[in-house]
Amino acid sequence: MTPRERFLAIARGELTNALYLPFNLNYAWFMQETVERWERQGLAPEADLAEFFGFDTVAFTGGAPYSLLPPFEVRTVHEDDRTLTVRDETGATKRVFRDHEGSTMPQWLDYPVKSRADFERLTTRLDPTSPERYPSDWEVFAANWLDRDVPLGLAPGSFFGHTLQRWVGTENLCVLFYDEPGFVHEMLEYLEWFFCETVKPFLARVQFDFASFGEDIAYKDRAFISPRMFGQFIQPRYTRICRMLRDKGIDIIFVDSDGNIDKLIPLWMQVGINAFSPLEVAAGMDALALKEKYGREIVLAGNIDKRALIRGKLAIDAEVERVRLVLGHGGYFPTVDHSVPPDVPFENFCYLIDRLKAL
Repeated sequence: MTPRERFLAIARGELTNALYLPFNLNYAWFMQETVERWERQGLAPEADLAEFFGFDTVAFTGGAPYSLLPPFEVRTVHEDDRTLTVRDETGATKRVFRDHEGSTMPQWLDYPVKSRADFERLTTRLDPTSPERYPSDWEVFAANWLDRDVPLGLAPGSFFGHTLQRWVGTENLCVLFYDEPGFVHEMLEYLEWFFCETVKPFLARVQFDFASFGEDIAYKDRAFISPRMFGQFIQPRYTRICRMLRDKGIDIIFVDSDGNIDKLIPLWMQVGINAFSPLEVAAGMDALALKEKYGREIVLAGNIDKRALIRGKLAIDAEVERVRLVLGHGGYFPTVDHSVPPDVPFENFCYLIDRLKAL
Protein backbone atom coordinates (compact mmCIF):
# COMPACT_ATOMS: atom_id res chain seq x y z
CA MET A 1 0.00 0.00 0.00
CA THR A 2 1.45 3.37 -1.00
CA PRO A 3 1.33 6.36 1.37
CA ARG A 4 -1.41 7.84 -0.82
CA GLU A 5 -3.50 4.67 -0.60
CA ARG A 6 -2.93 4.45 3.14
CA PHE A 7 -3.95 8.08 3.68
CA LEU A 8 -7.15 7.64 1.71
CA ALA A 9 -8.02 4.33 3.36
CA ILE A 10 -7.63 5.86 6.83
CA ALA A 11 -9.57 9.00 5.90
CA ARG A 12 -12.46 6.98 4.47
CA GLY A 13 -12.66 4.75 7.53
CA GLU A 14 -11.63 1.66 5.59
CA LEU A 15 -8.48 1.20 7.69
CA THR A 16 -8.80 1.48 11.46
CA ASN A 17 -6.16 1.36 14.21
CA ALA A 18 -3.70 2.62 11.59
CA LEU A 19 -1.24 5.47 12.03
CA TYR A 20 -0.45 8.19 9.49
CA LEU A 21 1.48 11.13 10.92
CA PRO A 22 1.04 13.84 8.29
CA PHE A 23 3.70 16.49 8.15
CA ASN A 24 2.11 19.89 7.55
CA LEU A 25 -1.52 18.86 7.18
CA ASN A 26 -3.31 22.24 7.28
CA TYR A 27 -0.75 23.86 9.56
CA ALA A 28 2.94 23.69 10.42
CA TRP A 29 4.03 21.36 13.20
CA PHE A 30 6.73 23.67 14.55
CA MET A 31 7.24 27.34 15.27
CA GLN A 32 10.63 28.59 14.18
CA GLU A 33 11.50 29.56 17.75
CA THR A 34 10.73 25.98 18.80
CA VAL A 35 13.23 24.61 16.29
CA GLU A 36 15.87 27.10 17.40
CA ARG A 37 15.43 26.04 21.02
CA TRP A 38 15.59 22.35 20.10
CA GLU A 39 18.86 22.93 18.28
CA ARG A 40 20.27 24.07 21.62
CA GLN A 41 18.86 20.88 23.21
CA GLY A 42 20.33 18.35 20.79
CA LEU A 43 18.56 18.61 17.43
CA ALA A 44 21.08 18.76 14.60
CA PRO A 45 21.16 22.22 13.01
CA GLU A 46 19.36 22.41 9.66
CA ALA A 47 17.86 18.95 10.23
CA ASP A 48 15.07 17.88 7.89
CA LEU A 49 12.32 17.62 10.51
CA ALA A 50 10.02 15.42 8.44
CA GLU A 51 12.83 12.95 7.86
CA PHE A 52 14.22 13.17 11.41
CA PHE A 53 10.88 12.38 13.08
CA GLY A 54 9.75 10.01 10.34
CA PHE A 55 6.59 11.91 9.46
CA ASP A 56 4.37 10.82 6.61
CA THR A 57 4.17 13.01 3.53
CA VAL A 58 1.24 15.19 2.61
CA ALA A 59 1.73 17.43 -0.41
CA PHE A 60 -0.09 20.66 -1.13
CA THR A 61 -0.41 22.59 -4.34
CA GLY A 62 -2.98 24.87 -5.86
CA GLY A 63 -1.67 28.38 -6.17
CA ALA A 64 -2.31 31.21 -3.76
CA PRO A 65 -6.09 31.29 -3.27
CA TYR A 66 -6.26 34.20 -0.84
CA SER A 67 -2.96 35.93 -1.51
CA LEU A 68 -3.10 39.53 -2.59
CA LEU A 69 -1.24 39.97 -5.88
CA PRO A 70 0.64 42.17 -5.84
CA PRO A 71 0.98 42.13 -2.05
CA PHE A 72 1.18 45.36 -0.13
CA GLU A 73 4.70 46.62 0.37
CA VAL A 74 5.90 45.54 3.81
CA ARG A 75 7.25 48.50 5.74
CA THR A 76 8.16 49.38 9.31
CA VAL A 77 5.96 52.11 10.75
CA HIS A 78 7.62 52.38 14.17
CA GLU A 79 10.18 50.52 16.25
CA ASP A 80 11.59 50.52 19.75
CA ASP A 81 13.88 48.22 21.76
CA ARG A 82 11.25 45.49 22.20
CA THR A 83 8.73 45.84 19.39
CA LEU A 84 8.22 46.58 15.71
CA THR A 85 5.12 48.12 14.23
CA VAL A 86 4.80 47.01 10.61
CA ARG A 87 2.35 47.13 7.75
CA ASP A 88 2.34 43.59 6.38
CA GLU A 89 1.70 42.13 2.93
CA THR A 90 -2.09 42.13 3.52
CA GLY A 91 -2.13 45.86 4.29
CA ALA A 92 -2.78 45.32 8.01
CA THR A 93 -0.72 47.19 10.59
CA LYS A 94 0.44 45.21 13.62
CA ARG A 95 2.85 45.44 16.55
CA VAL A 96 5.09 42.41 17.18
CA PHE A 97 7.82 41.52 19.64
CA ARG A 98 11.27 41.59 18.06
CA ASP A 99 12.43 38.41 19.79
CA HIS A 100 9.22 36.36 19.63
CA GLU A 101 7.51 37.42 16.42
CA GLY A 102 6.91 33.85 15.28
CA SER A 103 5.56 32.46 18.56
CA THR A 104 3.27 35.19 19.92
CA MET A 105 0.14 36.85 18.59
CA PRO A 106 0.65 40.35 17.20
CA GLN A 107 -1.31 43.35 18.41
CA TRP A 108 -3.50 44.31 15.47
CA LEU A 109 -3.76 48.08 15.01
CA ASP A 110 -5.26 48.87 11.62
CA TYR A 111 -6.77 47.17 8.57
CA PRO A 112 -6.98 47.98 4.86
CA VAL A 113 -10.77 47.70 4.40
CA LYS A 114 -12.98 50.29 6.09
CA SER A 115 -15.46 50.89 3.28
CA ARG A 116 -16.83 49.51 0.02
CA ALA A 117 -14.35 51.69 -1.86
CA ASP A 118 -11.48 50.12 0.08
CA PHE A 119 -12.72 46.64 -0.79
CA GLU A 120 -13.14 47.52 -4.44
CA ARG A 121 -9.53 48.67 -4.51
CA LEU A 122 -8.50 45.45 -2.79
CA THR A 123 -10.18 43.34 -5.48
CA THR A 124 -7.61 44.62 -7.98
CA ARG A 125 -5.20 42.39 -6.03
CA LEU A 126 -7.69 39.48 -6.16
CA ASP A 127 -7.70 38.73 -9.87
CA PRO A 128 -8.12 34.98 -10.56
CA THR A 129 -6.29 35.39 -13.87
CA SER A 130 -3.05 36.66 -12.28
CA PRO A 131 -0.27 34.46 -13.76
CA GLU A 132 1.51 34.29 -10.39
CA ARG A 133 -1.30 32.12 -9.02
CA TYR A 134 -0.54 29.29 -11.43
CA PRO A 135 2.34 27.11 -12.66
CA SER A 136 4.30 28.56 -15.54
CA ASP A 137 3.93 25.29 -17.48
CA TRP A 138 0.69 23.36 -16.92
CA GLU A 139 1.86 20.29 -18.83
CA VAL A 140 4.94 19.86 -16.65
CA PHE A 141 2.90 20.57 -13.53
CA ALA A 142 0.31 17.92 -14.37
CA ALA A 143 2.93 15.36 -15.37
CA ASN A 144 4.77 15.79 -12.06
CA TRP A 145 1.67 14.74 -10.09
CA LEU A 146 0.29 12.08 -12.43
CA ASP A 147 1.89 8.97 -10.92
CA ARG A 148 2.50 10.19 -7.38
CA ASP A 149 2.39 7.86 -4.39
CA VAL A 150 1.66 10.58 -1.78
CA PRO A 151 -1.66 12.33 -1.03
CA LEU A 152 -2.09 15.70 -2.71
CA GLY A 153 -4.22 18.53 -1.36
CA LEU A 154 -5.73 21.70 -2.76
CA ALA A 155 -6.36 24.91 -0.79
CA PRO A 156 -9.63 26.30 -2.18
CA GLY A 157 -9.98 29.41 -0.02
CA SER A 158 -11.31 31.08 3.13
CA PHE A 159 -14.49 33.04 3.78
CA PHE A 160 -13.63 34.39 7.22
CA GLY A 161 -10.34 33.96 9.04
CA HIS A 162 -7.79 34.33 6.26
CA THR A 163 -9.68 36.96 4.30
CA LEU A 164 -12.40 39.20 5.76
CA GLN A 165 -11.10 38.94 9.32
CA ARG A 166 -7.61 39.99 8.23
CA TRP A 167 -8.80 42.74 5.91
CA VAL A 168 -11.49 44.26 8.16
CA GLY A 169 -10.45 43.17 11.68
CA THR A 170 -12.27 40.75 13.98
CA GLU A 171 -14.25 43.27 16.01
CA ASN A 172 -14.97 45.48 13.01
CA LEU A 173 -16.19 42.49 11.00
CA CYS A 174 -18.46 41.19 13.74
CA VAL A 175 -20.09 44.63 13.99
CA LEU A 176 -20.34 44.84 10.20
CA PHE A 177 -22.58 41.74 10.10
CA TYR A 178 -25.18 43.83 11.97
CA ASP A 179 -24.54 47.35 10.70
CA GLU A 180 -23.90 46.64 7.00
CA PRO A 181 -25.02 43.09 6.19
CA GLY A 182 -25.34 43.95 2.50
CA PHE A 183 -21.68 44.92 2.35
CA VAL A 184 -20.66 41.63 3.99
CA HIS A 185 -22.74 39.69 1.45
CA GLU A 186 -21.06 41.61 -1.39
CA MET A 187 -17.57 40.70 -0.13
CA LEU A 188 -18.53 37.05 0.35
CA GLU A 189 -20.12 36.90 -3.09
CA TYR A 190 -16.92 38.20 -4.65
CA LEU A 191 -14.83 35.70 -2.72
CA GLU A 192 -17.07 32.81 -3.77
CA TRP A 193 -16.63 33.76 -7.44
CA PHE A 194 -12.90 34.37 -7.00
CA PHE A 195 -12.18 31.04 -5.31
CA CYS A 196 -14.21 29.06 -7.84
CA GLU A 197 -12.37 30.71 -10.72
CA THR A 198 -8.99 30.19 -9.03
CA VAL A 199 -9.38 26.45 -8.50
CA LYS A 200 -10.93 25.61 -11.87
CA PRO A 201 -7.60 25.37 -13.75
CA PHE A 202 -6.17 23.03 -11.09
CA LEU A 203 -9.23 20.78 -11.02
CA ALA A 204 -9.14 20.54 -14.81
CA ARG A 205 -5.58 19.19 -14.87
CA VAL A 206 -4.84 17.23 -11.68
CA GLN A 207 -6.73 14.69 -9.56
CA PHE A 208 -6.48 15.88 -5.96
CA ASP A 209 -7.02 13.63 -2.96
CA PHE A 210 -8.35 16.22 -0.50
CA ALA A 211 -8.99 19.93 -0.09
CA SER A 212 -8.60 22.22 2.90
CA PHE A 213 -10.26 25.56 3.66
CA GLY A 214 -8.49 27.81 6.19
CA GLU A 215 -11.02 29.60 8.36
CA ASP A 216 -9.99 30.40 11.97
CA ILE A 217 -13.57 31.39 12.71
CA ALA A 218 -13.69 30.50 16.42
CA TYR A 219 -12.05 31.18 19.76
CA LYS A 220 -11.92 29.28 23.05
CA ASP A 221 -15.63 28.99 23.80
CA ARG A 222 -17.45 29.34 20.47
CA ALA A 223 -17.39 30.76 16.97
CA PHE A 224 -17.10 34.51 16.42
CA ILE A 225 -20.58 34.49 14.88
CA SER A 226 -23.66 32.47 15.82
CA PRO A 227 -24.71 29.33 13.94
CA ARG A 228 -27.75 31.26 12.69
CA MET A 229 -25.57 34.03 11.29
CA PHE A 230 -23.09 31.49 9.90
CA GLY A 231 -25.97 29.79 8.11
CA GLN A 232 -27.18 33.10 6.72
CA PHE A 233 -23.85 34.54 5.54
CA ILE A 234 -21.07 31.97 5.32
CA GLN A 235 -22.52 28.50 4.82
CA PRO A 236 -24.15 29.14 1.40
CA ARG A 237 -20.82 30.33 -0.04
CA TYR A 238 -19.31 26.87 0.30
CA THR A 239 -22.03 25.13 -1.69
CA ARG A 240 -20.84 25.82 -5.24
CA ILE A 241 -17.15 25.25 -4.61
CA CYS A 242 -17.73 22.05 -2.59
CA ARG A 243 -19.90 20.75 -5.43
CA MET A 244 -17.03 21.48 -7.84
CA LEU A 245 -14.60 19.59 -5.61
CA ARG A 246 -16.84 16.56 -5.19
CA ASP A 247 -17.65 16.47 -8.90
CA LYS A 248 -13.91 15.99 -9.41
CA GLY A 249 -13.78 13.06 -6.98
CA ILE A 250 -12.51 14.96 -3.92
CA ASP A 251 -14.47 13.43 -1.05
CA ILE A 252 -12.23 14.60 1.82
CA ILE A 253 -12.75 18.32 2.40
CA PHE A 254 -11.15 19.87 5.49
CA VAL A 255 -11.82 23.06 7.37
CA ASP A 256 -8.94 24.23 9.54
CA SER A 257 -10.06 26.49 12.38
CA ASP A 258 -8.74 27.27 15.81
CA GLY A 259 -11.12 27.40 18.75
CA ASN A 260 -14.35 25.58 19.47
CA ILE A 261 -16.23 24.78 16.25
CA ASP A 262 -18.64 22.13 17.63
CA LYS A 263 -21.79 24.06 16.73
CA LEU A 264 -20.60 24.83 13.19
CA ILE A 265 -19.63 21.27 12.25
CA PRO A 266 -23.19 20.18 11.33
CA LEU A 267 -23.57 23.25 9.11
CA TRP A 268 -20.31 22.56 7.30
CA MET A 269 -21.31 18.93 6.83
CA GLN A 270 -24.56 20.01 5.16
CA VAL A 271 -22.57 21.56 2.29
CA GLY A 272 -20.14 18.67 1.84
CA ILE A 273 -17.29 19.52 4.22
CA ASN A 274 -16.49 16.43 6.28
CA ALA A 275 -13.01 16.91 7.78
CA PHE A 276 -11.82 19.16 10.60
CA SER A 277 -8.61 20.27 12.31
CA PRO A 278 -6.72 21.11 14.52
CA LEU A 279 -9.35 20.45 17.27
CA GLU A 280 -7.83 22.47 20.10
CA VAL A 281 -8.17 20.66 23.41
CA ALA A 282 -7.97 23.93 25.39
CA ALA A 283 -11.07 25.07 23.47
CA GLY A 284 -13.02 21.97 24.46
CA MET A 285 -12.67 20.03 21.21
CA ASP A 286 -12.79 16.24 21.69
CA ALA A 287 -11.94 13.97 18.77
CA LEU A 288 -13.26 10.84 20.49
CA ALA A 289 -16.63 12.46 21.22
CA LEU A 290 -16.88 13.67 17.62
CA LYS A 291 -16.10 10.19 16.31
CA GLU A 292 -18.68 8.63 18.60
CA LYS A 293 -21.26 11.16 17.37
CA TYR A 294 -20.54 11.20 13.62
CA GLY A 295 -18.68 7.94 12.98
CA ARG A 296 -17.35 7.48 9.46
CA GLU A 297 -19.08 10.63 8.26
CA ILE A 298 -16.30 12.75 9.74
CA VAL A 299 -12.50 12.92 9.27
CA LEU A 300 -10.33 14.50 11.97
CA ALA A 301 -6.76 15.72 12.36
CA GLY A 302 -5.09 17.11 15.48
CA ASN A 303 -6.39 17.02 19.09
CA ILE A 304 -3.10 16.12 20.81
CA ASP A 305 -2.94 18.72 23.57
CA LYS A 306 0.22 20.79 23.08
CA ARG A 307 0.12 21.74 26.77
CA ALA A 308 0.62 18.07 27.72
CA LEU A 309 3.95 18.10 25.88
CA ILE A 310 5.17 20.68 28.38
CA ARG A 311 4.01 18.75 31.45
CA GLY A 312 6.03 15.60 30.81
CA LYS A 313 5.81 11.91 30.06
CA LEU A 314 2.79 10.97 32.17
CA ALA A 315 0.72 13.68 30.51
CA ILE A 316 2.00 12.59 27.11
CA ASP A 317 1.06 8.97 27.87
CA ALA A 318 -2.49 10.12 28.59
CA GLU A 319 -2.64 11.89 25.21
CA VAL A 320 -1.35 8.79 23.42
CA GLU A 321 -4.04 6.68 25.07
CA ARG A 322 -6.70 9.09 23.74
CA VAL A 323 -5.13 8.78 20.31
CA ARG A 324 -5.35 4.99 20.52
CA LEU A 325 -9.07 5.16 21.23
CA VAL A 326 -9.78 7.53 18.34
CA LEU A 327 -7.68 5.49 15.91
CA GLY A 328 -10.02 2.60 16.57
CA HIS A 329 -12.77 4.53 14.78
CA GLY A 330 -10.68 5.28 11.68
CA GLY A 331 -10.74 8.59 9.87
CA TYR A 332 -8.22 10.21 12.22
CA PHE A 333 -4.74 11.70 11.77
CA PRO A 334 -3.10 12.41 15.14
CA THR A 335 -1.18 15.67 15.27
CA VAL A 336 -0.55 18.35 17.88
CA ASP A 337 -3.56 20.67 18.13
CA HIS A 338 -1.61 23.52 16.59
CA SER A 339 2.02 24.40 15.95
CA VAL A 340 4.37 23.12 18.67
CA PRO A 341 5.31 26.07 20.91
CA PRO A 342 8.89 26.80 22.04
CA ASP A 343 8.30 25.81 25.67
CA VAL A 344 7.95 22.14 24.63
CA PRO A 345 11.28 20.39 25.34
CA PHE A 346 12.89 18.49 22.49
CA GLU A 347 13.05 15.34 24.64
CA ASN A 348 9.30 15.46 25.27
CA PHE A 349 8.40 15.75 21.62
CA CYS A 350 10.69 12.86 20.73
CA TYR A 351 8.96 10.82 23.43
CA LEU A 352 5.55 11.64 21.96
CA ILE A 353 6.56 10.50 18.48
CA ASP A 354 8.13 7.29 19.82
CA ARG A 355 5.00 6.46 21.80
CA LEU A 356 2.71 7.14 18.83
CA LYS A 357 4.76 4.90 16.57
CA ALA A 358 4.56 2.12 19.16
CA LEU A 359 0.75 2.01 18.91
